[in-house]
Amino acid sequence: MKVFVPSPLLSYTSRREVEACGATLGAVLLDLDRQYSGIRFRMIDEQDQIRPHMRIFVNGAQIRDLRRSLLAEDTIHIVQALSGG
Repeated sequence: MKVFVPSPLLSYTSRREVEACGATLGAVLLDLDRQYSGIRFRMIDEQDQIRPHMRIFVNGAQIRDLRRSLLAEDTIHIVQALSGG
């Protein structure tokens, strides 16, 4: 499935759009980490939860559950909040 990567994570993928597979959102993120080592830790914390500054959308709907089932034709957008002063 297509995964759209935010600018802050391009140092891992070098591309805004990548391909990953998996039956659940968690499996897709594991596949991304297999392809782009270390990217998952930037999105998922030590308690296996999506980090507070990350948003993941599947077909336009925000998803917080890594167990969410996915289909091969789904599209994932990863969004990272930016902050500063």
